[in-house]
Amino acid sequence: MNATVVKFLKITIPLILGVFLIYYSYSKFSEQQLEEIQFHFKNANYGIVFLSVLLSVISHFLRAYRWQFMLEPLGYQPKLANSFMAINIAYLMNIFIPKSGEISRGIILDKYENVPFKKGFGTIISERVVDLIFLLGFTALALILQFDVLYNYLIDKIPVSKIVTALGILFALAIIGFLFLKYSKSNLQQKAKNFYLGLKEGVLSILHMRKKGAFILLSCIIWGLYILSFYTAFQALEETSTVPMTTIVIAFVVGSFTFAFTNSGFGFYPYFVAGILVIFNIPETIGTAFGWIVWTSNIASIVFFGALSFLLLPLYNKQKL
Repeated sequence: MNATVVKFLKITIPLILGVFLIYYSYSKFSEQQLEEIQFHFKNANYGIVFLSVLLSVISHFLRAYRWQFMLEPLGYQPKLANSFMAINIAYLMNIFIPKSGEISRGIILDKYENVPFKKGFGTIISERVVDLIFLLGFTALALILQFDVLYNYLIDKIPVSKIVTALGILFALAIIGFLFLKYSKSNLQQKAKNFYLGLKEGVLSILHMRKKGAFILLSCIIWGLYILSFYTAFQALEETSTVPMTTIVIAFVVGSFTFAFTNSGFGFYPYFVAGILVIFNIPETIGTAFGWIVWTSNIASIVFFGALSFLLLPLYNKQKL
């Protein structure tokens, strides 16, 4: 299949599915239920919503600061402002093209800080590995807190056969890639190998950093801010302000997965968060309103800071250019 077509499908299919989920979820509601959702939107405490978003923005800034630790062993000390703006732009790009943000971060640092793309991208992959570890940690915690409920929910939404198939395909691709790098003598193999070596250096930079303790502490604070931001958002609606922490952790895990594997959760986030909250006896209308309030406020923040960074980045680096 043509690479352009594949790229187009990767972008459009999640968007189409998101639109379908929005249509499907709202088509189930009666006129009275739609009015109830609207009521919750109007009566939410947007001061608390703003605080929730502010906590997320702080976590983005700390993520930029943590990135400095990973680049230092490679011999690079980019300006913190450039790292922060690169991250803001990355989040913005991910709204439209899943996973394109990681590439844009590497390109920005290559252009403005002379950090070779393959090395910068390697540190980003390493960072994502750390994030995955934390997400899996929260997932394990959620499973421990409510194993039966969460297991039945996930199996209902994502059949085991599809999970096994996806893992099998990834494993096969990994073997093919390994054999190609090891035995092929083509120019493409040499370019791929050089890219892999640069990527490896970036990924392993975490093992050579001087401030490993500070890196781990910052990682804990970043993810602590994520869960604190989510918890704060629950206080914006009177009906969700008394939701127990165990339920909040489980909803956080489900929401995080939708953000990570779709167009920043478009359509998916409110649907799945509402779905998991229903299991814990929170009416679907309330869960839907809550999901859209959290998703919309965070996306608005991402668009604002991402667009602002697009404008300020060349101005901030004007002398260098």
